[in-house]
Amino acid sequence: MNTLIDTPRSACLEGPEIVIEMSSGETIRFPIESSVRLKSATLEELSEIELSPFGLHWPRLDEDLSIRGILAMQLRKD
Repeated sequence: MNTLIDTPRSACLEGPEIVIEMSSGETIRFPIESSVRLKSATLEELSEIELSPFGLHWPRLDEDLSIRGILAMQLRKD
């Protein structure tokens, strides 16, 4: 996936994970526990996700995560 071209099409909370569907059709999943702000948030706060060309934003938490950052988190844990 080229994160300069591929953009998030949708994102939602599924259990303990955030699931991102990319425009290319690829799916990215990451655990809420991987973010300090997300792991202490309510389900309502976690469910309110805004998309940008480069990542995700949780307005009530003032939290932004880039797709590149999310992928880097996944590489570090593997």
